Amino acid sequence: MAEANKNDNGSFPPRKKITVVFVIGGPGSGKGTQCAKIVNQFGFTHLSAGDLLREEAKSDSEQGTMIKNIMHEGKLVPAEIIVKLLLKAMLESGNDKFLVDGFPRNEENRQAYERIINIEPEFVLFIDCPKKEMERRILNRNQGRDDDNINTIRSRFEVFQKSTLPVVQYYEKRGKLRRVDGAKPADVVFEDVKAIFAKAKAIKLAV
Repeated sequence: MAEANKNDNGSFPPRKKITVVFVIGGPGSGKGTQCAKIVNQFGFTHLSAGDLLREEAKSDSEQGTMIKNIMHEGKLVPAEIIVKLLLKAMLESGNDKFLVDGFPRNEENRQAYERIINIEPEFVLFIDCPKKEMERRILNRNQGRDDDNINTIRSRFEVFQKSTLPVVQYYEKRGKLRRVDGAKPADVVFEDVKAIFAKAKAIKLAV
């Protein structure tokens, strides 16, 4: 938990306590399932950087068009844009507890977050799941996603290993990482997750 900062893009009310938890895990690790359970149990606002980008890309704004073009070209959206969208969503939510899903994806994201928002996460929940299990889950799910073929899945694994694991290691060195075994059934994983959240003094059950 951190005292809210002021910045050029907006601010939380002075001295308001803001709680941020990052949720990191590979594709198919069960992040979405656990985030939904955490929101229901602890009253967090769930924010996904990917969802925010896709939503902005659908808008008619100048920034939305730029994001759409960048994504269409298969390039990475600049971290500063992602973080400013995240901040905007946080300010508009009216909540003071935020669960940020799939973020930071890389060191650039992390550095931009610290530069622009600068609210230290309460902790970082890492859903650690073996590659073979994640691959099995993605191939078995029937969501009609274009990126659920085996070659694309393996490419996503490689990106996660190369870009996101250094972020995991950064927070582990800072004593902020909380690791759970994502290979277990979802309800069992959530028992481990609940125990982690229960130990955080800043976090109370949703009323």
